[in-house]
Parts: sequence; C-alpha cells; structure tokens
Amino acid sequence: MPLNAQQLNTATFAELLAETRHTAVHLEMRDLYAVGDEADDYAAFLRTGVPNLDPARSFWPQWMPLVKDAVARGVVMRRARIVSEPVTDYIRYEHAITPLNLLAGEDVRWLPRRSASDIALPGNDFWLLDGRLVQFHHFTGAGDWASDGKERTTDPAAVALCQAAFETVWKRAVPHEKYTVQAP
Repeated sequence: MPLNAQQLNTATFAELLAETRHTAVHLEMRDLYAVGDEADDYAAFLRTGVPNLDPARSFWPQWMPLVKDAVARGVVMRRARIVSEPVTDYIRYEHAITPLNLLAGEDVRWLPRRSASDIALPGNDFWLLDGRLVQFHHFTGAGDWASDGKERTTDPAAVALCQAAFETVWKRAVPHEKYTVQAP
C-alpha cells in the first residue's frame, strides 16, 4: 500500500525503499563522509590500505538485504558519485568497498568533478525514489550527519531538478569497473 504524506515524513528509508517499484537513484557529491557506522572500517583502511569486503560487517548486513529485495522486485538501483581528483583518502576507501554495493545489486558510476561544472546540481546529496520522492541528506562540514540529517519532498520542481541532475551525471560518469582512483 502506498505511503500517505505523513508516513512519507516518518517512514524509515527501509520502509520507503520497500514501497519503491521502479527506480532508486542516489547522487553523492562530497569528498568526505564521516558517518559513525563506517568509522572503524575507514580507520582500518587508513592504517592498512586494505578494505574490509566482508558483507557481514559494519552497515552492510542492514544495507545489502534492502538492496537485494528491491532489485528482486525489479527496482533498478543506480548510484553516482561526483569526486574531486586527485581523490581524498575517503574516496579511495569508498571506491575500494564499492564491490559490496555491486554485489548487493547496485550499479555505480563515478564522475570527476571537473566534468560536472555545467550541470545544475542540487545543494545536497539525495535519493530519488520512483521519480516522485526526493530524500535530501544533510551533513556537517566534517562529514557527519547533521542534526536534521534528512529532508523529504515530493515537490515537482525539486524532483525535476534531481532527476535531470542525476541523469546528466549518469550519462557522463564512468562505470565503477572502468574508473581508477587517482591518489595524491
């Protein structure tokens, strides 16, 4: 059953994704995220240079079933990342763990920031579900979730901006398998 307006604001992302039937696209535009659920794995990567690709660790046990269930229902899940080059240590880490996104069923592409200069982009990362609901993500300057970490809207102008931005980025972006990170 589709969620009503109040439920859209109070539902978890898992509940929103469970209601998604066609597409779920995610645009990431930051060069650093410092969210708590990946802090230990990121710190270990910085020490060793080796990513933890165990899907039973960190946030993956919660994320992978959500994606696999959505993909099994026929939802196409795409994730695009706009990154500065040479990349930050965080982006090297993110690139190294992306095989887990792919294993779950996401398609991931990377766009060097210099190739995004003429794209109208929203001010925040977002998920766009079924081309009708945008969930913006708010972060602090240090990369952790802001106190109002998520904002949802079905406003047609916001949806149109996010749809156009994502599709333009996607067309220009490099598939994960072909993108090589350029470290400093």
